[in-house]
Amino acid sequence: MDFIDEQIIHELKEDSRLSMSELSRRIHLSAPAVRERVRQLEEQDIIKRYTIELNQKKLGYPIEAIIEATIKNNRYDDFKKQICQYSNVDFCYRIAGEACFMLKARFHSFEDAEQFIDELQLFAHSKTNFIFSKVI
Repeated sequence: MDFIDEQIIHELKEDSRLSMSELSRRIHLSAPAVRERVRQLEEQDIIKRYTIELNQKKLGYPIEAIIEATIKNNRYDDFKKQICQYSNVDFCYRIAGEACFMLKARFHSFEDAEQFIDELQLFAHSKTNFIFSKVI
């Protein structure tokens, strides 16, 4: 991977819907050359997929939280099965450190957040951090 590939990745991270001609204009390379580089980045699994960023507040989820979960009684599999059932969980990672998992969830209300956290208590102790704003 070279500087041009890094530029391509940077531009696609900002807007994954860029046309190849617009992308080529931004990085000063021909469209066929850019298309070939993007194809190679996809084949190498460097670019895994193209996504969108949604405004969760406008979709009715004004509350977001990062939750650390420390598993009780070795119930790792139960926790994983349960967490996969929730549509309001954006990600859940197995981590090293004081907690076992870290997840980001969104909620319609604080009551929904409280119910979610109560449901997790069957499997894990939790520490919840509510998100105020995005810095970067």
